[in-house]
Amino acid sequence: MAQITVHGAGIFGLSVAWACLQRGATVTVVERNGVASGASGGLVGALAPHTPENWNDKKELQFQSLVMAEAMWANVAEVSGQDPGYARLGRVQPVLEDTQLALARHRSDGADTHWRGLFSWDVVEADPRIAPSPTGFMIRDTLTARIHPHRATHALAAAIQAKGGQITTATPDRPAIEIWATGVTGLIEISEALNATVGNGVKGQAALLDCDLPGLPQVFADGVHIVPHADGTVAIGSTSERDYADAQTTDAQLDAVIAKARAACPALARADVIARWAGVRPRAKSRAPMLGRHPLKDGAYIANGGFKIGFGMAPICAELMADLVLEGIDRIPDSFKPEASLPKAAAP
Repeated sequence: MAQITVHGAGIFGLSVAWACLQRGATVTVVERNGVASGASGGLVGALAPHTPENWNDKKELQFQSLVMAEAMWANVAEVSGQDPGYARLGRVQPVLEDTQLALARHRSDGADTHWRGLFSWDVVEADPRIAPSPTGFMIRDTLTARIHPHRATHALAAAIQAKGGQITTATPDRPAIEIWATGVTGLIEISEALNATVGNGVKGQAALLDCDLPGLPQVFADGVHIVPHADGTVAIGSTSERDYADAQTTDAQLDAVIAKARAACPALARADVIARWAGVRPRAKSRAPMLGRHPLKDGAYIANGGFKIGFGMAPICAELMADLVLEGIDRIPDSFKPEASLPKAAAP
């Protein structure tokens, strides 16, 4: 029976631990700061697909992962007895200009092909109660889902413990295969060791509003995700800041996001802001998740770089890592491997 130690209790670390447990491994998750203490403790939880065109490995794996998510989170809910807040309710996007209509309809054909006919991307008449549109049209896709980040990560942690996994602050003494899922800290460690930028942190700010919109789809408008949750709140976000002085504070940039959300969704016009959040998300240089053998630690592995798509990509990334670590099967695309972000001199 494989002994696995996963460093990091964010969405990547917990998902990899869960996948390994499901295959019979003994798993310990090491986290000194608490479950989802970093980027995975955010508010938004938009599990939204890339546009169904110019298909590539990243889009294909994201599609597979979004399809897998429903069964994964249902299993987590059953084992943990906790609700992760998952629901596939779709998403709408106002079409802002007439020139965008042709492209939006072209993408509908792409969805028919790349989404296997399982989900749709359609141009329909806009519903002004949800999101007004200057053209009178909006895109509606049926693949998009939502998750409640805080509840989901804690439900996943509880499911791991219910299955016999451990979550601790101390690294076990016994020999084990190590998987490092330490987010921004891990990317900075590699960058400093190699004296090259392998990845970095991108700050995001988000807010939670007191507004009950049960069963309504997500809205994506003016670059803002608007995500109704089942607990009577709506999450909105987020900024993407490469330069920042304080990773944990919110400021006028979040105020601008809130204003855009209120303008895009009439139901939010008078909703109170009940929480503001800021955190730093790990972005690998390749912009894809970083999965595979650790570039610095012999015999160890890495799962990092989820950036904006961490929750959406977690199910497939966890299975790819379990394949590699437990079965010796490497199904990870080259664009996802650490080598894609390493300087040429450091790549094997």
